[in-house]
Amino acid sequence: MKRSPLPVLFSDEHLVVVNKPAGLLAIPDRYDVNLPSVKSLVRDQFGSAFTVHRLDKDTSGVMIMALTPEAHKALNEQFEKHIVTKTYLAIVSGIVDRDEIKIDIPIASDTRRKGLMKPSAKGKEAHTIMRVVERFRLATLVECDLITGRQHQIRVHCSAVGHPLLVDPDYGKNRQFLLSTIKRRYNLAKGAEERPVIERLTLHAGRVSFDHPVSGERITVTAEPPKDFSAAIQVLRKYAAPYASAFDAEFF
Repeated sequence: MKRSPLPVLFSDEHLVVVNKPAGLLAIPDRYDVNLPSVKSLVRDQFGSAFTVHRLDKDTSGVMIMALTPEAHKALNEQFEKHIVTKTYLAIVSGIVDRDEIKIDIPIASDTRRKGLMKPSAKGKEAHTIMRVVERFRLATLVECDLITGRQHQIRVHCSAVGHPLLVDPDYGKNRQFLLSTIKRRYNLAKGAEERPVIERLTLHAGRVSFDHPVSGERITVTAEPPKDFSAAIQVLRKYAAPYASAFDAEFF
């Protein structure tokens, strides 16, 4: 069966920026290389693919792939020098009181939980800037600027400041977001099972800016949040008594 092509946001002969769907691996699985991934799909579409950075499987949004070794090297250097800027949208638990929080908490591997990370004074430096976009009664929509790019950085940092992602089974409490948790007098037909509003990480890579590896032109690529993420925001606005937005401007 032919694989569905990825949504392409920008491409030329040097690189491609895709809008990764939640649930898709960024790189091939080490145990089952036949599972679809961004890298394998880009290779199918463009003939080559070099990984520049990654997104968690359950995170959606913008992801850059190089198409040549030269572009790969140049983009990697930009990431190392923090020339690339990445902004995420996240729905976090609780009401974030401060309009902006600069999070400077080192991160290390969690030796008790394989594949996960934890805050640690002995870890690698990690910096995130969190800005409130919109407050709700039980959650907050925030922008997160990723200054460094540690594994699970936003998830660990949000949890460390007391506001884990609204849906994050590893660093938070919830595996899914249900309408019944916020809607009064929620009624479900007898024998019916409630469908989650969203049942993956409430995290979306919304914007990336970088210098083109050949022309040097500054390029900014954005990706609108997918349906499940937007639906979660709409449900919160309708049933969780939203407060006034912290910013007059829209995300994009």
